[in-house]
Amino acid sequence: MLSGEPLISSFVNAIPLSIISSAIVIPSAKHLSSNTKEFVIYESSLSDIFGVIAFNFFATDEILNLGTFTDFSLQLILMLIISLGACLGLAYLLKLIAHHVKFIPILLIVVLIYSISEIYHLPALIFVLLFGLFLNNIDDLRHFRFVRKMDPDNFNKEIHRFREMISEFTFLIRSLFFLLFGFLIDINELMNIESIILALLITGIIFIIRYVYFKITKADTLELIFLAPRGLITILLFLTIPSSMQIPYVNESLMILVIIFTSLSMMFGLMFKKDTNLPIS
Repeated sequence: MLSGEPLISSFVNAIPLSIISSAIVIPSAKHLSSNTKEFVIYESSLSDIFGVIAFNFFATDEILNLGTFTDFSLQLILMLIISLGACLGLAYLLKLIAHHVKFIPILLIVVLIYSISEIYHLPALIFVLLFGLFLNNIDDLRHFRFVRKMDPDNFNKEIHRFREMISEFTFLIRSLFFLLFGFLIDINELMNIESIILALLITGIIFIIRYVYFKITKADTLELIFLAPRGLITILLFLTIPSSMQIPYVNESLMILVIIFTSLSMMFGLMFKKDTNLPIS
């Protein structure tokens, strides 16, 4: 590596900086065209999920070999099986429970499944992704007997209420993130010239890569290039980097500066945006 650090340590320190914050970018994209907003939702959500999975993979295995990838593949298959059963079971409970308090228990079960999966080092976010996809696309699954028994028309009303509750929790999490963000900011460290230069360099590389990607895919959309803020996941992953893998110059001030620069770039990109449509294949 150019930095002189081990390859795995470099990956572990770089992954938090590469994850787009869905909690910040999705609400910011709500006034964009439907195609552009859809792309932003998918890009940021998949970035969160697969970024965290990749981080956990590299952070827990200091030596990469065939056995490591085999174990990870088996864990992924096991998690897919668990997710399928859990999605069907939770959906059935959501339909079955007639009590007015029904969404909090469902949410707590989701957290429980996620926590148990994390204890056994399974890619738990796969379950969260599949559960969300299942609930949001229930109409497309009507040809399955199990789904037809759930009365999809009435079930959609319950899902709409569940989505509203999740939106409230999302707002709460974003608020807590900014509180944590404020606690981490040290004005003296932010004035470190080396960190500022490195953060500007990283931010520039992020936008150059996105510009090249959108040029190749012929999606020449200015605001999409700048819709790549870093946020809560970046901070949380950085705080969980094992001490043996920490790189000295990848510090809190660097993370915070990258978050600030990418968020400001998104803000100015949206301020000067033009109405565009992104072709999504």
